Amino acid sequence: MTSRRLFLAYAASIAAVPHLGRGEIGKKAPKFQRNPFSLGVASGDPDHESVVLWTRLAPEPLVPNGGMPHHAIELDWEVAEDEGFTKGVRHGTTIATPQLGHSVHVTPEGLEADRWFYYRFHCGGHASAVGRTRTLPLPAANPDKLVMAVTSCQNYEQGYFTAYEQMIEDAPDLVFHLGDYIYEYAEGTNGKIRRVQGPETESLENYRQRYAIYRLDPLLQKMHAICPWFVTWDDHEVDNNYANETSERDGITAAQLLMRRANAYQAYYEMMPLRETSLPHGPHMNLYRKASFGRLAEFHILDTRQYRTDQPNKDGRDPLNADALNARNTLLGDPQRNWLYNGLLKSKGTWNVLAQQVMMGMHGHKKKDSEAVYSMDAWAGYAAERETLLKFLADRRVTNPIVLTGDVHRHWLNELRVDDRKPDQKIVATEFIASSLTSGGDGSAKWKGIDDLMSFNPGIKYNNSQRGYLRCTLTPERYQTDFMVIDKVTELGGKMTKHATFSVLAGNPAVVGE
Repeated sequence: MTSRRLFLAYAASIAAVPHLGRGEIGKKAPKFQRNPFSLGVASGDPDHESVVLWTRLAPEPLVPNGGMPHHAIELDWEVAEDEGFTKGVRHGTTIATPQLGHSVHVTPEGLEADRWFYYRFHCGGHASAVGRTRTLPLPAANPDKLVMAVTSCQNYEQGYFTAYEQMIEDAPDLVFHLGDYIYEYAEGTNGKIRRVQGPETESLENYRQRYAIYRLDPLLQKMHAICPWFVTWDDHEVDNNYANETSERDGITAAQLLMRRANAYQAYYEMMPLRETSLPHGPHMNLYRKASFGRLAEFHILDTRQYRTDQPNKDGRDPLNADALNARNTLLGDPQRNWLYNGLLKSKGTWNVLAQQVMMGMHGHKKKDSEAVYSMDAWAGYAAERETLLKFLADRRVTNPIVLTGDVHRHWLNELRVDDRKPDQKIVATEFIASSLTSGGDGSAKWKGIDDLMSFNPGIKYNNSQRGYLRCTLTPERYQTDFMVIDKVTELGGKMTKHATFSVLAGNPAVVGE
């Protein structure tokens, strides 16, 4: 009871922190001795007439305040049709406040739909790198094509971000990052390829430093400047396998986790190109949202961490017993689930894409002389809600549902049924799972035991255990996914290849090979 009271007092003080100083007048920037744009630029959450432009002032990015003074600073921004900025379309001045780590989230309005723009920032005698971004097509438009990249799980200590070199060459229209953008573990915990700094992240300063280390990577920074991103988190942005107010570890109270969550959520907002609608309020942050690429695709970006009930069966691999099948188990929570169903009913997209975190395919691991076991941290631990969702997609005839997933550090392709244990049921949707970008080290082309797993789970159509990302090409007739893999992330100079290509044809959720 005491810890809960302490948390409520703490929450009252931190809930308004991001808002403090937003009305104050920014001071002219000093003449920085070092580049204040050390962390680069980014854009995200575009719609048909606007896009979020992001940067953070940090001449000394690894110190607690980024090397910035403890007051608000003015900086200028501009948007142009050309990289040389001879055809300007928008410009202005904004304020970077210490309450938000001197990050800025500018959203120029009234931009022309379905076109590319260039942007940059100016402050203290320095200009940022030039970023490239775009708006989405008009809601009633019928685009011919969309190319996007899907990635997740980029553990800094376990490998180099070389895969972004190929993604940069791909020059996609959009990137979807499905979580585990950072890892929270203490320095040296996860590997020896590269080192983060500091203890396990718990304070706001810890999280800010960890994001800065990641964003100093030149390839990650460059990829953010290539096109707009849609981001969502999984668990490592806060704490491994946390569920709402529950920590993975025994002895951590809800109050303690919520304090940590508030710090983590604020740092996430500070470092991501998110709209003001996602501004956190203490340990609460609205991250689920939607976007439309004309009538070609409707995207629902989900949050399966903040609202979930605790994983059943102590978060292990267990049979689908009464705890796993309990109808009260939820990944989404009632408000998000209702929002999702409402959005799907109203969707006019040819492709209805759920961009989310954990595996929806029911992969049962058959043990000798025992029941099959399933991961309780994935949708299998929330089997009743999963069944309700798949049944909704089928009964309401949602057009061409596609599920995009990260988390599991392997490429997978799953045909989804209301109950994946019954292969005679109709296929309802298709799930494309992106392997990790680096997490888990180099991996291998074939996972030991995959043949047995696939024979026991006929919904699995493909697996690869190397690192990589998904390159997706959408047309009105076809959703095509190239499974991109890299041979080495533990050394510089890894080689990217297209390992496999699979498609779903409009009107038929069954998978088609190249």
